[in-house]
Amino acid sequence: MLKGSTITLRPVRDTDLDQLYAFHLDIDNRGDFFPRGVMSQPLFRQRFQESGFWNKEDGMLVIVSAQEQIVGHIEFFKTVNYLDEYELSYQVYAADRRGQGVATEAVGLLVCYLFENKRVNRIRLVIHPHNLASRRLAEKCGFRHEGTARGAWYHKGFHQDVEIYALLHADMMGVNGRNRHS
Repeated sequence: MLKGSTITLRPVRDTDLDQLYAFHLDIDNRGDFFPRGVMSQPLFRQRFQESGFWNKEDGMLVIVSAQEQIVGHIEFFKTVNYLDEYELSYQVYAADRRGQGVATEAVGLLVCYLFENKRVNRIRLVIHPHNLASRRLAEKCGFRHEGTARGAWYHKGFHQDVEIYALLHADMMGVNGRNRHS
């Protein structure tokens, strides 16, 4: 478990599956900028049974409030095999929990974990240009804007641009290898 000041990130438990699948099916809780694809329940459960949603190169943790309620999830995954990077994806399920720093704290916790425990040099975020909340999150967490990937994301019937933000291992770690944010 990764403990922050207001949230905890923990692996998915078998007892979480029904609730997580219900969140997964509710595409209205995703806001305007989260992918809207849906996985079948048998496949969802099969992926959990195979790996617990945690492998060497990708993983998902639930975001849990101080009251032990699941309020969202955060994921990391390899982008392409020849790049030394992970991409993060995150979602806060309830609209009334957004804007309270939950996703920012989750990203900070996972970034520190990945840089301290994985041989990875960069972590990136792919953000829709109109997603002001995620752009602010990226900046608060030290990510730098690297450019625009034109027409890279098909969403809601259109090919849309996305902004690429990245954080390098050297940006997070001091000369002595200690995390500057600890």
